[in-house]
Amino acid sequence: MSETAFKVKDYKSDLKPIWCAGCGDYGAINPFYQALVENQLDPKDTVIVSGIGCSGRFPYFCDTYGFHGVHGRAVPTAAGMKIANPELNIFAVGGDGDGLGIGGGHLPHVARKNVDITYILLDNSIYGLTKGQSSPTSPLTMTSKTAPYAYVEEPLNPLAMLLAYGASFIARGFSGKPKDLKALFSQAIQHKGFSVVLIFSPCVTFNKQITFKTMNEIVKPSPEDWDRSNRLAAMEKSLDTDSYWTGVVYQDERPTIHQRVAEITERVGRYNNFKELIDKFA
Repeated sequence: MSETAFKVKDYKSDLKPIWCAGCGDYGAINPFYQALVENQLDPKDTVIVSGIGCSGRFPYFCDTYGFHGVHGRAVPTAAGMKIANPELNIFAVGGDGDGLGIGGGHLPHVARKNVDITYILLDNSIYGLTKGQSSPTSPLTMTSKTAPYAYVEEPLNPLAMLLAYGASFIARGFSGKPKDLKALFSQAIQHKGFSVVLIFSPCVTFNKQITFKTMNEIVKPSPEDWDRSNRLAAMEKSLDTDSYWTGVVYQDERPTIHQRVAEITERVGRYNNFKELIDKFA
């Protein structure tokens, strides 16, 4: 942590966000800045990796290092960066299409490895950047440009999936409650391991069926005495699709992949060059 007192302006780039007016992503990026301030993360040691989609623009609006990758590859790219340089503060940002569609196959492996990165998944149940197609989290009752009469595929349950994959920190929030998001971001940053913040971030342009008003009616904070170490209870909560429970749903303090590799290195020793390794087994 730097001795310099960083402020919100130190994390904002000169580019102004260009999301649609009223987009839920505005309600996520501002508390993100505030969480960076609260944790005094040095911008020069911070990297934001994104994929394709409206949320893929996140790095442009942050005065940190940024990497705008290809569709579905934000999480493995961020994991590779952290493994290569554990001293960096690494964030991956993506939407439901990017992270649960083409990129869904990467999640279980980064989760089981427990790579120490924070993944922000902004879910609006629609492909917004490509003008309104159904996404992996679109509900059955929803109509879209690719489902004009009704969606016919069962939507994915990101919370249940991440619990099954073994992510060590899982929180869920709503961009209509930015103060709560700031607290979730801050806790995710402080957690050592793969932390995920699921955010429902309504699309005001293409998703007219799931709005800030409808979300406000179903959002419920987790009880104050909620046991975040109880994975089975968290899974039961994830299956309650009538309510959108928010807060830290699950947290497991276990070694990261970096810690486990360090333990092995300490036990068996480190080879200084490739020839030394070959000679050992020759």
